[in-house]
Amino acid sequence: MDSRRPPRAARQTATIRSHLLGRSIRIERQYEICRLNQAIGHCVEVVDCHTGGEPTRVVIAGGPDLGSGPGSGMRETAMAERLALLRGRHDWLRSAIINEPRGSDALVGALLCPPANPANIAGAIFFNNVGYLGMCGHGTIGLAVTLAFLGRLEPGTHRLETPPGEVGLTLHDNNRVTVGNVPSFRHRRGQMLRTPEFGEVCGDIAWGGNWFFLVSDHGRRLEYDNVEELGAYARVIQRELEQQGIRGPEGELIDHVELFGPASENSRADSRNFVMCPGGAYDRSPCGTGTSAKVACLIEDGELAPGQVWRQESITGSVFEVRAAQRDGRIVPEITGSAHITGRSTLILDPADPFRHGIGKL
Repeated sequence: MDSRRPPRAARQTATIRSHLLGRSIRIERQYEICRLNQAIGHCVEVVDCHTGGEPTRVVIAGGPDLGSGPGSGMRETAMAERLALLRGRHDWLRSAIINEPRGSDALVGALLCPPANPANIAGAIFFNNVGYLGMCGHGTIGLAVTLAFLGRLEPGTHRLETPPGEVGLTLHDNNRVTVGNVPSFRHRRGQMLRTPEFGEVCGDIAWGGNWFFLVSDHGRRLEYDNVEELGAYARVIQRELEQQGIRGPEGELIDHVELFGPASENSRADSRNFVMCPGGAYDRSPCGTGTSAKVACLIEDGELAPGQVWRQESITGSVFEVRAAQRDGRIVPEITGSAHITGRSTLILDPADPFRHGIGKL
């Protein structure tokens, strides 16, 4: 026996003390939030992180009560109804924490919700500067790392409820996470789009948890110092997709544009991308849902085998690893990436502040 190792009873005592200390800190934080709410208005507690450079702000306290959903057993419906409630009655939360002066266009938010199924770790609703997202790959990785930072998640495999459905995630350590995404597929191959500025653009329309227009033949230089030109090009595509009525199979807006090109020399990646999100901000990460859509297309074209790893580099140089399985005829990607905590704070929504709900909003 290693004489340097504490006895089992001492280790158990230390674990209990750590748990009690964490619980005591949470109670003190809740008391402080209640005191601030009484003194100066509504307060929202958040944890900030980034996944491959893309920031996520997780709301851990101070959000509206959206309930636990109906007892129908249809968990994705329950989350979809909670999303509708958040959008319809409490959109002030999204605007207040994402938009300036507290946030920025690049920021993605995640609201933690109680899971409808107690076996799952949580529910989550993702949103950005203009609205709500279905699934969010980088956001799910950041959310898992946030829960680990808070002491609410241990390494292992877990389930998360989102509006499009349940997703699995595996916490490998304090920073590394694998997300089992929703089934992904290509809706339309080789969709032609005519633009006044750039002529014809050809791309695939695919779903990876959000809707994407994927373009490989664009003639643009995919480098970080060229993001302004890339952004202008992608926004024209977004505009024309909407104006020409090119949509998903049930009329869904194709609101993400993803450009692909060769990976940088030292990245060891298979490809580099630039992703324009709804709201006019580009994704600093390789985009988990966008890479899932790309992998679905590659597998359908026979260019990638099920289970084979695809390393996707972002415009900032960060990399996700994605592999997909085929289950019951569906392509189900798994996304692996790393996130890092950047801060924890309490946002104050002072009733006297004309911008408490965000500049130019509500």
